[in-house]
Amino acid sequence: MTINLGKVVIVGRPNVGKSTLVNRMCGSRQAIVEHLPGVTRDRIERDVQWSGYSFKVVDTGGWLQLGSALDQKVSGQVQVAMDNSDLILMVTDGTVGITDEDLQFAKIVKRVKKPVIPIANKVDSLNQEADAWLISKLGLGQPVLVSAIHGRGTGDLLDQIVDVLKKNQVQADEVSDGDSQEKTEDEPEVTDQILKVAIVGRPNVGKSTLFNRLAGQERAIVHDMPGTTRDTVDTLVEFGGNTWKLLDTAGMRRKSKIDTGTEHYSVVRALKAVDESDIVLFVIDSTQGVTHQDQRLAERIDNSGSPIVIVCNKWDLLSVDEKLAMRKEVEDELAFVGYSPLISISALYGRGVLKLPQLIEKAKDAYQRRIPTAILNEAINKAQIKHPSPQGKILYGVQGATDPPTITLFANRRLPTSWLRYLEHQLRDEFDLEGSPVKLRVRIRGGN
Repeated sequence: MTINLGKVVIVGRPNVGKSTLVNRMCGSRQAIVEHLPGVTRDRIERDVQWSGYSFKVVDTGGWLQLGSALDQKVSGQVQVAMDNSDLILMVTDGTVGITDEDLQFAKIVKRVKKPVIPIANKVDSLNQEADAWLISKLGLGQPVLVSAIHGRGTGDLLDQIVDVLKKNQVQADEVSDGDSQEKTEDEPEVTDQILKVAIVGRPNVGKSTLFNRLAGQERAIVHDMPGTTRDTVDTLVEFGGNTWKLLDTAGMRRKSKIDTGTEHYSVVRALKAVDESDIVLFVIDSTQGVTHQDQRLAERIDNSGSPIVIVCNKWDLLSVDEKLAMRKEVEDELAFVGYSPLISISALYGRGVLKLPQLIEKAKDAYQRRIPTAILNEAINKAQIKHPSPQGKILYGVQGATDPPTITLFANRRLPTSWLRYLEHQLRDEFDLEGSPVKLRVRIRGGN
């Protein structure tokens, strides 16, 4: 069992290798890396284990003194990450030396009043070390020289991180008993048991706005430019005594529209979040209606087997007639996920958002429901009496699995697909399975 030591944030100006360092520390490609500045925007948390200890590492976007409105939001997220950290790693480019932005940012880092380890990255050989030592002029302490891409010096860096965090923990224990507070903040041992809720949809439909509304803070960067979110951002939230792990994902477009490697990896991460989630909030822009890409995404989510809640966002921008037409359009164009509840909201103003927790919990309960065999067969027999199959008969059925409910039907002949859809609807109504997929498997008895 590892001992959790807290949270480490990696900061610096754009393109100094922060995400590469995160990947090296995690031992896998957790962060998206490109040879372009500004790839990382939101702050992304990952787990790191080293020498029997664990800590969270927070990857941040590049800090800029000046820039666009989006750049300023990225810099604001960097400040929030530093304020909530136990240790700051300020990364510079050892091949470039100290820039004016490094000097300005170092002043901001000092004002945070947290332990700091200055890092010169991209120091690939001994010949580069002399110039890299110049970053000591930042006044943040003795620098650590590393090459994140090659792993040079990263072991020594991890040792130093663990030493600093252990000293922090000892000092905190001397002031007060912080064990319970630390467990509440990090919750390292119960995360796997927490319900994972992924927010998925096309670019610019309001996923990050909904994420921030549910999280109660600007945890994800929101901007009118499509594709603002590039990696999956997660945070723990609590509603009515239930704790969820919210996952904000990058917007997914058609393959032909994906024009950068960064966006490709963003989509890969988003699809991974869908596959690993327990519930998916599928967000649609009500002002644009159900597009072909919405249909493709809904099909992909349905194939993952996760329960779906359809969220029609920007509902406040529709007239009464447009709202009626939109509901009809969702019913028609997304009929193949007709088991999914639909909710209309305005994430920007919070209208309707408070109804989401109830739908999520209901979908979770349906997804995990187990039906006793005797009660299941009573419902099957009742459905057959009400509307017999034109061909074949079910002898009995058993539920073989949950997540989602999977029912094996033993029949004397092959059953028509249309009648199986009827039976599925009957079972949904009987056992209140709204929100969850239901799998029906038919086995033929007697070889007929």
